[in-house]
Amino acid sequence: LEQVPDVATVVVATGGGGLVGGVASALKAERPEIRVVGVQAESAAAFPLSLSAGNPVRLDRMQTMADGIAVGEPGPITFEHVRSLVDDVVTVGEESLSRAVLLCLERRKLVVEPAGAAAVAALLEHPGVFEPPIVAVLSGGNVDPLLLLQIIQHGMTAAGRYLSLRLRVPDRPGSLARVLSLVGELGANVLDVEHSRISGRLAMGEVEIALKLETRGPDHCADVAAQLQRAGFRLSY
Repeated sequence: LEQVPDVATVVVATGGGGLVGGVASALKAERPEIRVVGVQAESAAAFPLSLSAGNPVRLDRMQTMADGIAVGEPGPITFEHVRSLVDDVVTVGEESLSRAVLLCLERRKLVVEPAGAAAVAALLEHPGVFEPPIVAVLSGGNVDPLLLLQIIQHGMTAAGRYLSLRLRVPDRPGSLARVLSLVGELGANVLDVEHSRISGRLAMGEVEIALKLETRGPDHCADVAAQLQRAGFRLSY
């Protein structure tokens, strides 16, 4: 309220409900019209079921990268706080969680664990739903470096930042160099190259080049593929 006095919506990661209930209590004591929204991972979302039933409901199973908000059953006290003070609870998928972690790291240089980035994931998955100005609470950076690497790769895949394709080119010196030179001119980064002459799909005098590329997003992927085709290469995915 001090930093964003005109805030209309506050979005908060939600596990057992303590954080979102406390945030809602503080905000609504000062500005009852502020909308407070909780966010749960859709594969560990006990609150939507519990709120619908009118009492805490235990989940049979949970499986999410957002282990910090994977709570199988709300406690009775936090359940009542959420039911009475929180305006809505939405869910987000694993792709949105990984994209949110990547976005925080790439755009703001903030290391946020998947559970802590759930509010940003909600903004990505439900664009235009929340009334601005919006505050997304980031609530945790406890993530293992190896897991963070996997999450970043998952997030880049979810965001359409990788392109895998195969090209058939003449089997003569310079063909591979020509392909890689064009890819570089188009601004794509080569992650992996496989050059094969052994395939039943190839005609005499052809080789197949399998490329894995890092791009700027779906539009860039489409442009790279179109430019390669325009240059005379036959593509398959």
